Amino acid sequence: MTWSLIARDGAEIGLIVASKFFACGAVVSYVGGRTAVASQAFCNPLWGTEGRLRLEAENADTVLADLVARDDGRAIRQAHMTDVQGNFAAFTGDDCVDWAGHLIRDDHSVAGNMLTGPEVIAATSDAYQNASGSFADRLIAAMRAGEAAGGDKRGRQAAGLTIHRGEDHPWLSLRADDHADPLSELDRLWQVAQERYVHFTLGMPTRTAFSGSPTRDHIDAAIAEADARRISEGRPSQSHAVDT
Repeated sequence: MTWSLIARDGAEIGLIVASKFFACGAVVSYVGGRTAVASQAFCNPLWGTEGRLRLEAENADTVLADLVARDDGRAIRQAHMTDVQGNFAAFTGDDCVDWAGHLIRDDHSVAGNMLTGPEVIAATSDAYQNASGSFADRLIAAMRAGEAAGGDKRGRQAAGLTIHRGEDHPWLSLRADDHADPLSELDRLWQVAQERYVHFTLGMPTRTAFSGSPTRDHIDAAIAEADARRISEGRPSQSHAVDT
C-alpha cells in the first residue's frame, strides 16, 4: 500500500512515505533520535515501536531478523530500518501485493508494495542521490520522482515526512492525511515551515541544553530576515492561515 524512503544526512535522519492509504505518515513512520523504522504493507506497529528502541544498541540486521522470526504474519509484512551506526536492513514478505520490493544504499533505503513496478523505488533512490537543496528538499524530490515513475498503483491519498536531529523529539514532522496531491501538499507545508517554524526550532531544548534558548531575540531576528528575503524575492507566503 505504500513506498517510503529512510535516509541519513550527517546528524539528520529522515523518513518520508506516500500511499493510497489514509494517514500513512502515522501508521508507517517510527523515528527515534538516531534510528528509524518504516513498518508497512499489512504493518505491525510493534516492529516500529520496539525496533526503533532496540536499534539504539543492536545491529539493524539482528533486530529485523528477530522481528520477522517472531511474527506469524511475516508473509504480509514489509519493513526497512536503520540503526544508530548507520546500517540499513529491509524485509519484504512473500505475500505482499505486487509489485513489492526494496533496495539498500550506503546512506538510504527504499521499500514499497502495491507499486506499479520496481522503477518506483529505483527512481526514488536515484533522485535522492542526485537531488540538491536541503535534506527535506531532497527527500520530497525523491518521492515525487518515485510518484512520476508510477507510485502506488491505486493512486494517491496521504504522505508524511519526519526528520530528527539527534533528539527523541522530531525537528520536523509533517503530514497530509487525506489529499488529492499529498506530496505537493507536503512540499507546501515545508515551504510554510521555513517562514517561521524552522526559526522557532533554533530555541528548542536539547539533551545538552535542557532549557533551550533563554530569549527569543535571535529567533525573531531570523524570522524577520526570512520574511524580508521572501518579500524582496517576490514570493508570497504559502500559508493558508490568515493574520489577525
